[in-house]
Amino acid sequence: MESKQIEIQYKSAKEEELSAEDFQLIEQAKEATHTSYSPFSHFSVGAAILLDNGEIVKGSNQENASYTTGTCAERCAMFYANAQYPGIGIKTLAIAARGTNRAFTPSPISPCGACRQVLAEVEHRFHPFRVLLYGKNEIYIFESFSELLPFQFNESSL
Repeated sequence: MESKQIEIQYKSAKEEELSAEDFQLIEQAKEATHTSYSPFSHFSVGAAILLDNGEIVKGSNQENASYTTGTCAERCAMFYANAQYPGIGIKTLAIAARGTNRAFTPSPISPCGACRQVLAEVEHRFHPFRVLLYGKNEIYIFESFSELLPFQFNESSL
């Protein structure tokens, strides 16, 4: 039996090290946390997507008493982008979250499995896009979403 290993590449940065474009997109994701409807978890997530056409689309998590019917910020923003700008790819995705204490999380959070699958399909459909995961103490920067989901299920798997 052969043992194999996977490595992912990402950068860790502070806010002051970001480009103006990345800083602005993270600010949009942070702003989107304020539109979250999260009366059950009290965990507010915001996502901001910079599309290839320069438009910025935002989304936030929307909970429901029937937990499985809620939607995450990433899918909220992505589905809106697909509906409003069909055929336009993503340049960069930024995600930020505020914890139960209402403060932004010290460490970055990453997309759940369902969001990863949706975002992987978008990247497969168009082209690689960058991901910015915000935390007060550091920001993770991925040059391609595929770094977050190395073994993807997509149309080539069927």
